[in-house]
Amino acid sequence: MRTTRIDSTTLFLLTFPPLAWAGNAIVGRLAAGSVPPITLNLVRWLIAGLLLAPYAWPGVIAHRASLWRHAGMLAAMGVLSIASYNAFQYLALTTSTPINVTLIGASTPLFLLVIGACFFRERLRTWHVAGALLCLVGVSFVLMRGEPARLAQMEFVAGDLFMLAATIAWSIYTWLLRKHRPDLPLQVLLFAQIVAGVIASLPLAAWEIGTLGQPLQWRSKIGWILLYVGTVPSLLAYFAWDRAIARAGAQLPVFFITLTPLFAAVLSTVLLGDSPHWYHAVGLVCIGAGIWLAQRR
Repeated sequence: MRTTRIDSTTLFLLTFPPLAWAGNAIVGRLAAGSVPPITLNLVRWLIAGLLLAPYAWPGVIAHRASLWRHAGMLAAMGVLSIASYNAFQYLALTTSTPINVTLIGASTPLFLLVIGACFFRERLRTWHVAGALLCLVGVSFVLMRGEPARLAQMEFVAGDLFMLAATIAWSIYTWLLRKHRPDLPLQVLLFAQIVAGVIASLPLAAWEIGTLGQPLQWRSKIGWILLYVGTVPSLLAYFAWDRAIARAGAQLPVFFITLTPLFAAVLSTVLLGDSPHWYHAVGLVCIGAGIWLAQRR
């Protein structure tokens, strides 16, 4: 058994997205009550799309034939990553804490392995399975809040279940990106996904505002929140994630997502005053051990 070696550039590309997404969970919680979650996701990606457009548009024109040829796959990737994953996460943050949400997101390795084996004919390796199971144990502690009776009674916060749905969507997206990535420049690929995700989000955001009657409340902090979510966890993290998968494969990067709870716990304690509990520590230890095992082969 030996450890997979990764160079410093790959390590940075693997580590930056979890840090950015931890920050996204914090600001998503800060925005709760001021911006409806689906609307927040829509505005986030509108900002990202507008910022990316000047750089992506020449490539869009040059590769328009390829874009039409891969329109179905690009639409699926946009719906899964832009519309589904992020909207589910913001929905989760309306009733759950950033620490809980990011720890539940750490179950992604388990879904990645199962989906890869069932639909992409990916070989399951012993240490990947062991690592995923350890991650699952850690996430289960968080879901149960250290009380096994919660599991038997299925007493979960709604936000926890939204985050489980988000992890499934992200796992499918990661495999599509690895196995069926269209041969397009990165900025063109991301822009196409943003367009697809925004189109899919528009009717949902309209329904949310019309049904709930909760319009966007413009406050000074909201402007900073929208600027952050439209740039750092959107453009910068997605570019880094794409490069990380290209350099390290589909399986190893997703284990680094499980670093997100560590970053979220620190940021949540400092910025929100959310104190970690003992079951968070148990979950984090199991997740850390799962990452270590996942790198063995």
